Amino acid sequence: MALAKNAAMTTIPSPTPPDPSRFLPHEALAAQLLPHAVMSDDGSHDLAHIQRVFRNAMRIAEQEGGDRRILAAAVLLHDCVAVEKSSPLRAQASRLAAEKASAILTDLGWARPETDAVAHAITAHSFSAAIAPETLEAKILQDADRLDAIGMIGAARCFYTAGRMGSALYDPADPLAEHRPLDDRNYAIDHFAAKLFTLSGNFQTRTGGLLASERHDRLTAVLAQFIDEI
Repeated sequence: MALAKNAAMTTIPSPTPPDPSRFLPHEALAAQLLPHAVMSDDGSHDLAHIQRVFRNAMRIAEQEGGDRRILAAAVLLHDCVAVEKSSPLRAQASRLAAEKASAILTDLGWARPETDAVAHAITAHSFSAAIAPETLEAKILQDADRLDAIGMIGAARCFYTAGRMGSALYDPADPLAEHRPLDDRNYAIDHFAAKLFTLSGNFQTRTGGLLASERHDRLTAVLAQFIDEI
């Protein structure tokens, strides 16, 4: 009986069906692309992540400009190929997603220059790929995606991913890695210094940079409070 109760408590609820109306004024495009947007059970790269990145991207575009249709398509498809963080293919994830996005958009009748623009934005958005964004839309997507890696959401995603990878929260002998190399594969909070704290100084747009500064401060506060409690 207890086993049945525990099993019921750990059941993961079914995801809510994608709602194109959350992608106004590009709901028609969203209706076409959402079925292709997420192809994994990774809660740090799920539909909620897509929605947050879309909101970030549109907020930046309001100030910076850019082709909103290209940008919306790039946001909706930027994670359409799933590669685990621990996979040796991780650095190829954005390229694979760009190739798949190009094929999807071509099938929908998009012209080659448009599919190329979307593909470049997707390829360049990834931290792991280390490819410089050359267009405004690519810069906005990179900024919008990285905003979701810092702040309170970024901290939550960090701990979620650490649990998914089987990592410990921290090294009890040296939590801040003062006398050892950073090791974010084994300790969650090492990822703050190894990557998350480096992001805010490398945003591509002025608007993205301002938003990143606010979220960086929140991320710093999260770590400080974490350390205070251990």
